[in-house]
Amino acid sequence: MTATYDAIVIGGGPSGATTAGLLAKAGHNVLVLEKEQFPRYHIGESLIPGLNSVVDELGVRETIDAAGFTRKAGISLLWGAERKLWSIAFGESGPYDYTWQVKRAEFDLLLLEHARKLGAMVIEHASVREVLTTDGRATGVTYTIGRGTEPIRAEARCIVDASGQSKILAREFGLVEMHDDLKNLAVWTYYQGGDRLPDELSGNILVENHPDGWLWVIPLSDGTQSVGFVGPNDRMAQDTRPNLELLESKIATSREAKKLLRNATQVAGCRTAKDWSYTCSRFFGPGYLMVGDAAAFIDPLFSTGVTLAMKGASSAAATVSAMLQEPDREEEFAQAYDEGLREFLGNVLSFVRFFYDASKNVEAYWAKAQDLIDPIGWMTARDDFIIMVSGLNAELAVMQPHHDAAPEGVAEGRRASSRNKGVEWGNVESVIQ
Repeated sequence: MTATYDAIVIGGGPSGATTAGLLAKAGHNVLVLEKEQFPRYHIGESLIPGLNSVVDELGVRETIDAAGFTRKAGISLLWGAERKLWSIAFGESGPYDYTWQVKRAEFDLLLLEHARKLGAMVIEHASVREVLTTDGRATGVTYTIGRGTEPIRAEARCIVDASGQSKILAREFGLVEMHDDLKNLAVWTYYQGGDRLPDELSGNILVENHPDGWLWVIPLSDGTQSVGFVGPNDRMAQDTRPNLELLESKIATSREAKKLLRNATQVAGCRTAKDWSYTCSRFFGPGYLMVGDAAAFIDPLFSTGVTLAMKGASSAAATVSAMLQEPDREEEFAQAYDEGLREFLGNVLSFVRFFYDASKNVEAYWAKAQDLIDPIGWMTARDDFIIMVSGLNAELAVMQPHHDAAPEGVAEGRRASSRNKGVEWGNVESVIQ
């Protein structure tokens, strides 16, 4: 017998769990197919406040706070022509004083379990084998659970691809477009002990420019630190040293990272990953949407990955719900989702490309952020920079789909309501008036 759902979500990471959770919260019948068994390891531990409104929309903030993750109040950078260490605090601009540095195995499991609690059917060890189509429209999938099982057929009115860099639908329909100027390679490991940045900066990520790329140091709640280096793929490929030796050489020739790690001990193996940026030529088609890394991956310089996943998922859930309520307007809703997500991604991509030139003065980076998200100059350039690197430009008139047909509660996250300051800050009117 073929099971039928309102929506099938391929993937249970942050984008899939968020999409499914919000749809289930709105009363929709949702199936999540996750190929792995959670908890599972994943890189991308440093979050930014752009996802906080979705955390509130899901109703999962208290659970995240109770998990004891390091509170991240800002970003510290050694970047720019002056070669000085400078920091921003999220609370300077926008509604949130902090977000979190997380172990993704724990954070992602928390989100997936919450989706279950909201009513989504979640099947792990489930591998999608085929995307079913009828007259060019995606109508379902076949999948297997574990090894050696017969394919199971499931149908839905909408398929959401949240399969991460597997990009199941994008590969199926030939939609992936690479950004050749952002083909980087990351190498990283974990250290225990060492030092943190002082006082109110102690939970910050350190992002340090290096002649060959850049380094990150992320303080985690168990006393370990995630430490990595990102550099151009072609140059890294020419370096024949073992990965750990390469990473240690970059730390040794850093200025701030080596200070934090001088008394630290390596406590995990070295890992590598391609950080090749890409964007799909479209984020929807007949019967389907793509979200998170299945839609686009942008260089991790500003830790935007999980925010892009969860903010995109909030918009995707609102869009799918609207499509289910008014199927005659499906194209309109899907196009609005595509345009909003593409505008947000375009701003992030433009800013990352500009910021990679570390020869500029700090004020030039602030001015670029203002040019992208606040060209009229209603706020200071520094405030605009903070909003940009916080991912809060997604709270402006961007990524706000036509959800007038969505049930109440689906798109609550489009207005960021701060529990830290007790103020509303969520649309362009409230910012510029």
